[in-house]
Amino acid sequence: MHIEPGEQPPAIIRLWSLREEVTVETGPAADHLNVISRWGEIELADATAAERDLLNRLSLGPMAIANVAEGDQAALGRVLDRVRGLLVHSLGTEDVVGELLSAVPVSPQATFTPPDVGRTDLVRLSRFAAMRTASDALVLESPLARYRVVLHRPLAAWVVGALGSPITVADLADTMHADFALITAVVSYLVAASMVAIGERDERSDAAWFAEDRDPGLTPWSHHDLLFHSRSRMGRQDDPLGAVYRYVGTFPPLPAVKPVPEGRRFPLHKPMLEEASAGDPSLTGAIERRDSVREFAEQPLSAEQVGELLYRTARIRSLMEVTAPGGVPYMISDRPYPSSDSLYELELYVTVDRCAGLPRGIYHYDPLDHALTLTSTDETDLAKLLDDAAVLIRTLRRPAALITMTARIARLSWVYDGIAYSTALKHVGVLQQTLYLVATAMGLGPCALAIGDSDVATRAFGLDWPAEVSIGEFAIGLRLDRTPAPAIYQVDES
Repeated sequence: MHIEPGEQPPAIIRLWSLREEVTVETGPAADHLNVISRWGEIELADATAAERDLLNRLSLGPMAIANVAEGDQAALGRVLDRVRGLLVHSLGTEDVVGELLSAVPVSPQATFTPPDVGRTDLVRLSRFAAMRTASDALVLESPLARYRVVLHRPLAAWVVGALGSPITVADLADTMHADFALITAVVSYLVAASMVAIGERDERSDAAWFAEDRDPGLTPWSHHDLLFHSRSRMGRQDDPLGAVYRYVGTFPPLPAVKPVPEGRRFPLHKPMLEEASAGDPSLTGAIERRDSVREFAEQPLSAEQVGELLYRTARIRSLMEVTAPGGVPYMISDRPYPSSDSLYELELYVTVDRCAGLPRGIYHYDPLDHALTLTSTDETDLAKLLDDAAVLIRTLRRPAALITMTARIARLSWVYDGIAYSTALKHVGVLQQTLYLVATAMGLGPCALAIGDSDVATRAFGLDWPAEVSIGEFAIGLRLDRTPAPAIYQVDES
């Protein structure tokens, strides 16, 4: 909002309203009100007529204090205090219809106290804040905040854009060619919403510093890690979470079993579980003996060992049809490792370097028929996948085989809203634990990898990114202290 010299700046208007979904209902008695929100009910058992009127007005949209009668000021204070976690705080000017920005609470614990900001105060956008488009508006969000700031007008977004580096409020107003009082009000609201930090200058170096950069609780967190944490749990965000079936009626559920790709099929060994587990250690024994093997024997695995490992950890034991809201049917499955609501979004790709009975190559695992399909023998992809695994394990010898886990994320997001990816990561963990324990019982050498290359996996496995993404890796081989396993199970190469 450009102000010409000598021009009178417009008056700043502070506005209040209730969140959009909040309703106010009258109880059995005239002085009994229920304020109902997504977080439950707030009961006001002794509401005055003035308080009831104010709550009803706040539920209709932004309201300025100037519009409250002088005799109702005390009632306004009581109302704002009792429903403070549901209040939207907006800022406007008298010459523009509509708000400049709004701080919308995303937690019932939200409190909003705009500070007095001085001309020489150093301000900067928090390193945890991020701006994006949502519901046809620019919004500013942060895992540190219990508010989401909606930037209704370009001026608000321009202010945010100018706060990428430390700047005084006076210099910010000059940069924006805007009224100082208005810029101060905008900054004050952004500080109150925990989007902007106020800093200080080091007396010796004159360098700016901000508390969030030195906070030992915040310093270890990256922006995306803390944002991911806050958005996959309740408490600091108000998006739908859990089994809400948002996409029922939008697109059909993915099949429980991914269609088998084209390629040469290798049926795998199906062990008799009683015989295979006869020599297993106890669960406690397997847990205590479990370790990450970082030096593998040169000898190959056998196809029988690969088949037994996959059979005992990842095969489909049964399929079942269930019904989503609206009567839409979809399939779930039962497998050895747990999966939320039996959705099993993970797919396994096995990159084989040396395995008696299986040609060197990249395979897709079919958990229903317990078979491998050879999808690629591209040497560049093979070398990259196996060499990256060796580097991450910190060894010079490639593992005999690498199991890569991918996620068909729509299997989860069709049911779960807001937590699909975090749920898939949990599934990777339980599958890796299952692989560790079974591999330990079998006397094999297992090692989970910390990271993997998504682009390499997408190319090597022919994935439709991001519909299916690589999400975990697990190396397997023979231990150095183990004698070579005989190639008991041979696959007909003809």
